[in-house]
Amino acid sequence: MILDQFSLAGKVAIVTGSNTGLGQGICRAYVEAGAKVVGVSRRPSTETAEMLGDENFYNVIADLSSCDVIPKVINETLAKYGRIDILVNNAGIIKRQDSIEFSEENWDSVMNVNLKTVFFLTQAVAQQFLKQQSGGKIINIASMLSYQGGIRVPSYTASKSAIKGVTMTLSNEWAKYGININGIAPGYMATNNTQALRQDEDRSADILARIPAGRWGTPADLEGAAVFLASSASDYVNGFTIAVDGGWLGR
Repeated sequence: MILDQFSLAGKVAIVTGSNTGLGQGICRAYVEAGAKVVGVSRRPSTETAEMLGDENFYNVIADLSSCDVIPKVINETLAKYGRIDILVNNAGIIKRQDSIEFSEENWDSVMNVNLKTVFFLTQAVAQQFLKQQSGGKIINIASMLSYQGGIRVPSYTASKSAIKGVTMTLSNEWAKYGININGIAPGYMATNNTQALRQDEDRSADILARIPAGRWGTPADLEGAAVFLASSASDYVNGFTIAVDGGWLGR
């Protein structure tokens, strides 16, 4: 049956940035689809754990601004569930400052979380897939700014453009191992990262005027694509970044 291809029963997923927003929604969707989920967050994912239950969700506390935490994430996942089948690189930060005076600190902090740690965590999980001889699914959360320039967010735009490119190059190398790596580019979502935009009445009105759907997206809007790309239904999808944007890019 076709719906069976979307099941994640028996799978183990790592989802970074699991305490709020898109990450929390993806964790919920994966548990509903049958997976066990390891959520990675800098602060305890208390609300997510209460929502999903200890039998389905395990929280690894780790600051992804440094690659030093990667062995901890891998080792705690294996100790808890014995394998890894899915990785979602969702955690990310954004710094807003005019590019003419954008600081090195703002550049490095965003690039470390959004790109450097993403690459090396992805590499570590892929190495585990090879040890398991199982293949696996990797999903990178990109952005509308993987396609566009944005305003006052040069390091964020650079990191998310790079995520789209890295997704393509890794798919070229790893498809032969049965590893699918794809991206999701969320549109303008009502999350912590967009709070400043949503509170700016003029900017928010400009954004909403361009979205054919006429509203900000929600974490629930991303869940179907996240389950699809983690499931066997997407076994022949590789290296592509899907926009979930209410029609923004088509405008």
